[in-house]
Amino acid sequence: MSESVKKIALLGATGSIGRSSLDIISRFPERYQVVALGGGRNIRELIALARRFQPQLLAVQEEAGAGELIQALRDCGLSIPVMVGQSGAVAVATHPQADIVIAAMVGAVGLEPTHAALKAGKDVALANKESMVMAGRLLNQVAAATGAAILPLDSEHSAIWQALNGEPKKGVEKLILTASGGPFRDFSLAEMGQVTPAQAMRHPRWEMGPKITIDSATMMNKALEIIEARWLFDVVPERIEVLVHPQSIVHSLVEYVDGSVLAQLGLPDMRLPIAYALAYPERLVLDLPKLDLAALGQLDFFEADAKRFPALRLVRQALAAGDSGAIAFNAANEVAVERFRQGEIGFLEIAESVEKVLNTVTREDFSTLTEILDFDKKIRHLMS
Repeated sequence: MSESVKKIALLGATGSIGRSSLDIISRFPERYQVVALGGGRNIRELIALARRFQPQLLAVQEEAGAGELIQALRDCGLSIPVMVGQSGAVAVATHPQADIVIAAMVGAVGLEPTHAALKAGKDVALANKESMVMAGRLLNQVAAATGAAILPLDSEHSAIWQALNGEPKKGVEKLILTASGGPFRDFSLAEMGQVTPAQAMRHPRWEMGPKITIDSATMMNKALEIIEARWLFDVVPERIEVLVHPQSIVHSLVEYVDGSVLAQLGLPDMRLPIAYALAYPERLVLDLPKLDLAALGQLDFFEADAKRFPALRLVRQALAAGDSGAIAFNAANEVAVERFRQGEIGFLEIAESVEKVLNTVTREDFSTLTEILDFDKKIRHLMS
């Protein structure tokens, strides 16, 4: 294999971002090689990926899954080390041969391996927005110290990255994140109060995992992206806005001081921002469906409604409370989403739960990973 081949470690291999990443990687075997894979509870899929890509290291979340994976590897004659839990995820993220780490785990569990990858000097293609939400300042400091790059994978942040490319920072007036509005964009508050988990899982544009899909329905996902954008692009929160765009064709925009607005457009397909990050500063020739604006006919935009989607209001409160506010915002939302999925609380109670927690938080900023993780645990314990 050529020395120019980029070697990749992938966390979240069996999730929607992981699958899209592996699709791009498999299209360009002369450019990319998978050296380590981390997956969740879908052991059958991870077994299939191990057989297909034959990485040098595998990691799973739980011990029971590890046993099943090890036996399956033996049965097909593969000798690949298998690690478990956070130590396994960190081992994947710091694999000595990896040039770039795709961080596609969902939730706060993605922070520790993302931090470890950057500390090891690995470039990180980041889809785990919770990492930047909880520890944006720290991760930027670590990346600056080691020379590692943080490459946005979310479609919205990739769009901003592309629209900022080559432009002087002093010329930026504001960043505009677009949101589809989710499945309940036109629901009244009364209707939203009756929403079931099954309804919340039917996103009109994107195919994503359950947590992110529900976050999109509450627009918590967009609120988290505001915090992430603040750290990825070093822009004060007051200059970051949200615009509802149901077609999900314009992925985000940048407004400049002269009134010009640059936007990145494309079909709602995560393979596009993934390919951009993996090949940057080049662009890959992709045999994928192309955007046909004439067939589309029109693009619609609406003001985001913070009354029906209070996440957009609560995120401003979280940002005003510094690191502790952002960590509490994320932790409370993760707990509340899981309770909603289990039928323990209603749809509107997700935001209500987050607000109750935020109202207890006083501003604190943290300088170490241990402090951040300890505060995250404190908030989750508070909600138990």
